Amino acid sequence: MKIEVIDIISFFGFIAFVIIISLYKSGKKKTDEDYFLAGRNLSWWLIGISIIATNISSEHFVGQAGQGFRDGIGLAIATWGWMAAFAMVIMAIFLLPKYLKIGIYTLPEFLEYRYNRAVRTLMSVYMLFFYAFISMATVLYSGALTLETIFEIPLYYGIWGIGIIAGFYTYYGGLSAVVWSDLIQGITLLIGGVIIFILSLNKVGGWGSFVSNNSDRLHVIMPLDHPELPWLAVFFGGMWIPHFFYWGFSQFIVQRSLAAKDIEAGQKGVLLGATLKVMITFMIIIPGIIAFDLFGDEIRANCDTGNCGDSAYPLLIKKLLPIGYIGIMLAALFGAILSTLDSLLNSAATIFTVDIYKPFINKKASSSKSLKVGKLSTIILILIACLWAPVITSFEGGVYIFINQFWGFMQSGVVAAFFYGIFWKKISWKAAFIGMIINFPIYGFLIIYMPDIPFLHSQAITFISIVLFITIYTLIWPQKESVKIPYKYHQDYKLSPTVKYWGISICVFTSMLILYFR
Repeated sequence: MKIEVIDIISFFGFIAFVIIISLYKSGKKKTDEDYFLAGRNLSWWLIGISIIATNISSEHFVGQAGQGFRDGIGLAIATWGWMAAFAMVIMAIFLLPKYLKIGIYTLPEFLEYRYNRAVRTLMSVYMLFFYAFISMATVLYSGALTLETIFEIPLYYGIWGIGIIAGFYTYYGGLSAVVWSDLIQGITLLIGGVIIFILSLNKVGGWGSFVSNNSDRLHVIMPLDHPELPWLAVFFGGMWIPHFFYWGFSQFIVQRSLAAKDIEAGQKGVLLGATLKVMITFMIIIPGIIAFDLFGDEIRANCDTGNCGDSAYPLLIKKLLPIGYIGIMLAALFGAILSTLDSLLNSAATIFTVDIYKPFINKKASSSKSLKVGKLSTIILILIACLWAPVITSFEGGVYIFINQFWGFMQSGVVAAFFYGIFWKKISWKAAFIGMIINFPIYGFLIIYMPDIPFLHSQAITFISIVLFITIYTLIWPQKESVKIPYKYHQDYKLSPTVKYWGISICVFTSMLILYFR
């Protein structure tokens, strides 16, 4: 890709602008609540855009567009985004009020209130390990690979450059800096995605022409024997597990909702994120399908691997955008990388400080001391991720397989522990604790000895096994005394009509999309 001087200026100018605004808006942090939860004063629109900017990264624009390019997938990959919207509505209406009424800092903290310190600590250790060695390292590697491809910056320099930039303003400003950077980068990302969507659609003669030329690639309900997206797993099975974990029980996403100024603001923020999630799938996947029509032969001719579609979106940027806009779009993609990484950093630092340091290392730590520890842990975590990121290149199957396979080692157990803890008072801490542990051997057995089973089916089998174990254990050894969760805030909260009808509208509209493209 040929990069002009004006593109380079716009690219690095955007990065500088994000850092300056984020640090200015975040201000000086005086307490750990200011640093980790932005003083619990975030507005709904800031929460919503931050959620979607945190979620969407370069692997979405590159990977999901690439899936749209592929034969046998096409628009079906959109079910990941559309089913996520249902999970987000459930999170907003049923789960978030419970979190905010307690006033927790972290999701593992909820498990202590429901079970005990052991269950909380187990989840905290899980999250720290997976954030540092899986999620952060993957974002660093994929982002550096993008820089290497476009600007010919060596991979290692790219990894450390991205790490230093994201680490710097996360260290200084905490969650406030993160959400304000997400706001700028999220809006830029959405604008850039809309531009590419419109230009690519015009290139093929509009929506009608696009549909008539790709009718066989615009189905979202795949056969039962589909190797990746069988309809049973998508709508009634394994896909729900990573969605519930990601949108409802992962510190990485939920933290900005915990910082809402009140319950309704948090709920509206999640619903705004769900609305954007539904729409953004069009902006990513349909251009990938269009790339197949416009440049399919060229992409395949220059591809030596089985992942040819990954170059579809970058090629659209190169072919369709005029000089000057390329730098802006690349800045938007780079901003998506930073948005995801800074959120991971802040969440991991919060978990270490609140769930590990204060309970086990310094129980009497003051608010200012916790703030210092949070900042120091931010530095240590980014160093670990930068050192580990190059190792990912040695894993067969690439980044996408790496991140999806390894998160499966903990998701089913955590989802079961949360849902059982919320809806069944007789569940003991031992049942939840053991259920989270046996996730490892069950899932590990499936991916090692039964690799032909679709990933989503492996998730479902693991989850069902854990549910059966917890149920049988509880029937034999039920918890004798009900645990009373200490609700502190918003005791008289009632679901507002705005939240209720917004949630219903999202579910109805998404269902209509699925039926239309069935």
